[in-house]
Amino acid sequence: MQRLQQLSEWLTSQFPDAPFDLAPASADASFRRYFRATFADGQTRIVMDAPPQHEDCRPFLHIARLFADAGTHVPHIYAQDLEQGFLLLSDLGGTTYLQALNQDNAQELYGAATDALLLIQLASRDNELPLYDEALLRRELNLFPEWYVNKHLATPLNEAQQATLESVFRRILDNNLAQPRVYVHRDYHSRNLMFTEPNPGILDFQDAVYGPITYDLASLFKDAYIRWEEEQVMDWLIRYWEKARRAGLPVHHDFGEFYRDYEWMGVQRHIKVLGIFARLYHRDGKEGYLNDMPLVMDNLRRTCERYIDLKPLLLLLDELEPRDTQVGYTF
Repeated sequence: MQRLQQLSEWLTSQFPDAPFDLAPASADASFRRYFRATFADGQTRIVMDAPPQHEDCRPFLHIARLFADAGTHVPHIYAQDLEQGFLLLSDLGGTTYLQALNQDNAQELYGAATDALLLIQLASRDNELPLYDEALLRRELNLFPEWYVNKHLATPLNEAQQATLESVFRRILDNNLAQPRVYVHRDYHSRNLMFTEPNPGILDFQDAVYGPITYDLASLFKDAYIRWEEEQVMDWLIRYWEKARRAGLPVHHDFGEFYRDYEWMGVQRHIKVLGIFARLYHRDGKEGYLNDMPLVMDNLRRTCERYIDLKPLLLLLDELEPRDTQVGYTF
């Protein structure tokens, strides 16, 4: 309550003669919270509450400028108080892509999302964002044995299983690190894209890095929250790939090679996401993420089935969690 009072006082200092109502807008998987301020004339603003002992607003400010300069629709920043951890932002509305997407509008909305992604990628420059290097990719992979296997499944790996996982991790990292680098949003999916004008409004970009060109596509089309038929996803990927080639982005000239990179990047992300979802549940008490685990695991297994170099991971997953039991998904 004290934090909310501080936020309200700060907002009042920005609008001393304009009464407002403050209501929760959303929360995310971090310590950040968002509130919607509604004024008497009907206008709204979003206030980000990012406690400075836990969150640093400076990356958000920096990346918002980069992405806005690239021509994408990100929140405009009206005011900031870094000492207290408050930002005043434009309101991109309350409807996410996840809520808006349906079979009739999916091609249009995903087309807009990939067009925005192309703008971000085309704006890429060296030494502007942290590098999505081996150390960071590996830290993300290690969330899987630490939180999903040890904590969630309560089945520590034996020596042979550890060796198998390390061998597969090495293959995944070799692929990821060999890909051309661009700006990577790092969480470019249906809950962070807003249905607004123009589409999409882009949120939650503060962890952006400079890394593999297929990463955001894997986030978008191998979404942890919504599934589409693989034939439809393939069509959307081809459309992106064709636009990327015309724009001069460093994608493979052979679509098959590009698709393989996308698939292997998706494996890295799925492994990471399973670890993160398990951590959000066991450490942070956010049990809603348990409901999203089966889709992530299914996507991971489907990809592993298609590549002989990933078969050892598939066999390990089946050892740890036989498909007919789905340990941990039900209460």
